[in-house]
Amino acid sequence: MRGEDGAAPGGLAGQTVVVVGGSAGIGLETARQVRAAGGEVVLAARNAERLQRAADELDPLSTAAFDAQDTDRLERFLRALPGQVDHVLVTAGSPSYTPLAELDLAHAGREFGGRIAMVLATARASRQKVRAGGTLLFIGGTGGRRPAVGMAVMGALTAALPALTANLALEIAPIRVNLIAAGFVDTPLSASLLGDQLEERREQLRKTLPIGRVVGPADVAALALHIMANEALTGATYDIDGGQQLVAH
Repeated sequence: MRGEDGAAPGGLAGQTVVVVGGSAGIGLETARQVRAAGGEVVLAARNAERLQRAADELDPLSTAAFDAQDTDRLERFLRALPGQVDHVLVTAGSPSYTPLAELDLAHAGREFGGRIAMVLATARASRQKVRAGGTLLFIGGTGGRRPAVGMAVMGALTAALPALTANLALEIAPIRVNLIAAGFVDTPLSASLLGDQLEERREQLRKTLPIGRVVGPADVAALALHIMANEALTGATYDIDGGQQLVAH
């Protein structure tokens, strides 16, 4: 599948990408672009109904419905994959914005620890499943870099994920490990979080972002495919927010 210089001929053609969180949003769009590039996909997601719709569209090698924050189940899924795969993308997880006075400490601990454990479980189970030069790719965010009320847990997680990524890139080399840090992305998850404020947020971003438009799943998916295909990239965090960090919220 790879040329003498270590690069894959035709980008991802003939390669297999496992997408955890592949039934909607960034994960689904990435799977679409992998298939369009000639690659194969394995899809996993929590919602079985949405997963089936994605499978009907994309004809994956296989599917599995489970909650990725169940780390035992996640590791069993990865270890049971037949043979080696080229890349694993994990998009599962959603942001939470809770002021300190309203914070359930047990829930906050599970939320923070669960996301970290999901990354660690993916890395541990992938050591024998992802080929040398392949990628583990995780999705994080940029919003937590700016302190604000209700952002304590998200801010801590935002700071932790790049450090975790860099350390794992050393520990499981020559498998590559990278992180995409996204700003606002116009996905079904964003719609569910914002409700009737969604269009107002879109219009605000159109007016203020340097790129003059809202970032969509296709933008993030294109970056994901580049990181997978470029075998010189590891241990890094790649921002994609349309310049959102450069302007006032």
